[in-house]
Amino acid sequence: MKLIPVFKVRDMRSALKHYTEVLDFEMTDPNDTVDSFVVDLGKDGADFQLTTMEGDYLFGSVANVWVDDVDAAFAKYVSRGLDTSGKPNSPVHQGPVNQTWGRREFYVTDADGNTLRFCGLVK
Repeated sequence: MKLIPVFKVRDMRSALKHYTEVLDFEMTDPNDTVDSFVVDLGKDGADFQLTTMEGDYLFGSVANVWVDDVDAAFAKYVSRGLDTSGKPNSPVHQGPVNQTWGRREFYVTDADGNTLRFCGLVK
């Protein structure tokens, strides 16, 4: 069994730029384009879909993405243009944070309210 989250987006072209150019995800279905209503994305076994077709109620999904080095991932995404100014009162959106439950995390929320929580173990 495999679980694949679906993120509702308003603008597929903008969302794909965010997920493939700033973050490390790749389009995984050769038939998908920026004009598709649903696009499959993935990287290293982490798969999800973007859609413009679901009703207005679907905005705001969350998924955890486990990475080997949380700090290196954050630094890379910032160097590619990740904007951390959108949630100034959320430390976990500003950079990696050691959580009390033993994980080091940072969050990236797209323009449609979908959040990827990049996670690793506290070292």
